Amino acid sequence: MALAESTSLPRHSQRLLGTLLGDYWFWRPEPLPSAALVEIMAEFGLAEQAARAAMRRAAARGAVVATRSGRTTAYGVPARTRETVVAHLTRLLRFGAGDRRWDGRWTMALFTVPEEERETRRTVRTRLRWLGLAPLYDGVWVSPWEVGDRVAAVLADLGVETATVVRAEVVTAGAAGDPVAAWDLAELRERYTAFLAEHAGLRERVRAGRVDPAEALVARTHLMTAWREFPDVDPELPPELLPADWPLPAARALFVEVYDGLGPLAERRFAELVGKHDPALAALAAHRTSADVLRGENATAIPAGEEPWIGPIGE
Repeated sequence: MALAESTSLPRHSQRLLGTLLGDYWFWRPEPLPSAALVEIMAEFGLAEQAARAAMRRAAARGAVVATRSGRTTAYGVPARTRETVVAHLTRLLRFGAGDRRWDGRWTMALFTVPEEERETRRTVRTRLRWLGLAPLYDGVWVSPWEVGDRVAAVLADLGVETATVVRAEVVTAGAAGDPVAAWDLAELRERYTAFLAEHAGLRERVRAGRVDPAEALVARTHLMTAWREFPDVDPELPPELLPADWPLPAARALFVEVYDGLGPLAERRFAELVGKHDPALAALAAHRTSADVLRGENATAIPAGEEPWIGPIGE
């Protein structure tokens, strides 16, 4: 199904807008003409009416800021959202880098939310998953990483008073009680294997130099769309807890090679489309690579419990 025909078009089109701004406009304070954004989103099969509706909805949510000059409307990214964009991109590009060291302990969140407070229960689960936790038992969520302060902040923010957050080693556990059992490793393996198979052909064409700027812009965005799913379902478990042939390193290697390799071409296409409407703005378009993020350029932390609106298509 084409993006423009999707039954979830409003949601998808706003995500597309956010992804494009996050990938090529970053923290720029200058707004982009709506006509330029319409043309860019058309590269993904989005009709003008749908693209403009996405901009209006994003503006209504405060995700972008609309300005007018005569008959021209332009959209820019608010300062606070710019920080979240960079934080979100950092999270995605650092994922799977293998630069985290595990201390052998687990963060455990033990809590109870009354059954009648269903919305609170849903929100707690959503935010804990965002932090990389998964349910081991009902009301017991776990993560191998030190996220206790952020978990506590989420629970406090949502008014969950019957809660305890601990950081401890596991003394003993049966097969079903092993914290790793909170994740379905077989399903995760299948996801990574499918990702490798789906994008292997694109990697070969990138290596051979057979991707033009127009395709690069679309392919790079769709690649990020697929990659973006992994941090939401995989807490990047420490190697000590995983099989030796775990496919995440191979999947990350493919992602980094293709995403970074397509960056200059995709940026060129983005700038070309913006340049049709404002050549001066076109010169400000830029892309970042995974290497930039690992060097710490523009890295920032997402506030505890906050979920960015910026995300790839299909989120």
